[in-house]
Amino acid sequence: MDNLGERIRDARNRAGMSVRALAGKVDVSPSFVSQIENGKSQPSVATLYAFARVLDISVDDLFGELGIAEDSAEHPGEGEGMHPADAWVPSEFSSRVSVIHPAHRSHLDMADGVRWERLAATPERGVAFMRIIYAPGAESTADGHPVAHDGYEYGYVLAGVLEVTVGAEMFVLRAGETIGFDSTIPHVLRNVGEEPFEGVWLVHSRRH
Repeated sequence: MDNLGERIRDARNRAGMSVRALAGKVDVSPSFVSQIENGKSQPSVATLYAFARVLDISVDDLFGELGIAEDSAEHPGEGEGMHPADAWVPSEFSSRVSVIHPAHRSHLDMADGVRWERLAATPERGVAFMRIIYAPGAESTADGHPVAHDGYEYGYVLAGVLEVTVGAEMFVLRAGETIGFDSTIPHVLRNVGEEPFEGVWLVHSRRH
């Protein structure tokens, strides 16, 4: 998703909001918002959630268009070498079924080595089903302070070690372990291991 900044700018324009107004509501500088929109900086996880809240969009909306890939065998000569953006075509099942090959996953790269990869794309608003990757030392907020947002989060650890602080409690998760929590409780995620952390994450908003 090299165009994350463009999607944020489009959402801001649709909301009729200036760069300065968005910056004020998210508590960052206008120049930082401009850098993000121009692809020169990446937001932290917390800042991305703040953008989504203020602009009244789902985080999943920032991944791109929804749709379903049909079997390329039904379209001879179109599957091989097809650009992922062109793999999604209208279908009677497009609102109910999503199958995504690993090579076609939309992803969001954020500050400090955090990456989200979308695992499924359905029209359900406020739901993000993702594979998340945190580089060693990476955390969900730029300053390490817990933040809160609407909804619930559910996670399953694939590899590595993740420290999750929820309110006054701290949990250290390793491969095979799971967690679920109310995202309105201030929280922060941090990779405290020496290897990249990988997990499957589901974030469900109550707003949609």
